[in-house]
Amino acid sequence: MPSLEEVEVAPPRTHEVRVKIVATGICGTDNHVRAGFFPDIDYPVIAGHEAAGIVESVGPEVTYVKPGDKVIPLCVPQCGECASCLNPKTNCCLKGHICESQNLMPDKTSRFTCKGKQVYHFLWTSTFSEYTVMPEASIAKIDNAAPLEKVCLFGCGFSTGYGAAINTAKVEPGSTCAIFGLGGVGLSVIMGCKTAGASRIIGIDINKEKFAKAKELGATECISPNDFNKPIEKVLVEMTGLGVDYSFEVIGRIDTEIAALASSRLGSGTCVLVGAPPSGSELTFDPKLVLTGRKLIGSFLGGWKLKEALPKLVSDYLNKKCNPDALISHTLPFEKIAEGFELLHTGKSIRCVLLF
Repeated sequence: MPSLEEVEVAPPRTHEVRVKIVATGICGTDNHVRAGFFPDIDYPVIAGHEAAGIVESVGPEVTYVKPGDKVIPLCVPQCGECASCLNPKTNCCLKGHICESQNLMPDKTSRFTCKGKQVYHFLWTSTFSEYTVMPEASIAKIDNAAPLEKVCLFGCGFSTGYGAAINTAKVEPGSTCAIFGLGGVGLSVIMGCKTAGASRIIGIDINKEKFAKAKELGATECISPNDFNKPIEKVLVEMTGLGVDYSFEVIGRIDTEIAALASSRLGSGTCVLVGAPPSGSELTFDPKLVLTGRKLIGSFLGGWKLKEALPKLVSDYLNKKCNPDALISHTLPFEKIAEGFELLHTGKSIRCVLLF
């Protein structure tokens, strides 16, 4: 079970930065960590990965940031040296958790101890700690005018959803879109589809309390699968003719992934997988769904190379070109983190931001 504990946070070593976290969001991925969803994570661990803070100190050979800089931790690093970082078509840095564990710092030691015992890192961010240490490759410097309690969502939720529409799908003006799952990331997909000029944006969720916010952010209509006695993909095909131009699965369920694929337009539709299903899941579907021309693609953190992209996205936010503020439904002191998780479990929050 999770608990609030006092931890010691060691000084940063070479190419490392220690950050004072100001604000951190509660993401579904953090709940997966809490529930033991990921078999390759070592415990005890400090979770948290969607945050913003201020550089407290830097280790030797750090040149990118200095104490006092405002920053956003990166849950996927950008080392700038590996084959993926040098490839403009991908953001899967080979130093990240897809390729190797981030439970310990690159030198295979931890900067956290509690009561004399080692505590593990999570994604090299561990933002559920007032102070945390991360490699220089896992941090983005942002405009000092940025309100940290708002732009913390750029660390994961908003960027993931918004980028899935803008970067991965490349939604076109006048197109039709369907978004399965209206949590914080799904709503960010809606904002991306609206920004791209989609003419019809259909939100899908079994929780109808989310419909008003979805429509506020750009959905033209919302439906619940529970209101129909037929598969939701058939409902969407009937609503749109041959299916939607772009469908997005933002839940992480195998059944809804297949439904999202089947609801995309015959011959030319694109289905984007954004949600992460349980480890070991296998996706099985009729190959005719793709042989006829549909595309099934994945979106990893919205397709952004985060170290490069986040300063620009924050600049867009300051210039009122995007508005993740609408995703923040609750703001709580960090001591009420258990209440924040309960709000997530009950579906009463979109994004809960915790303040230190």
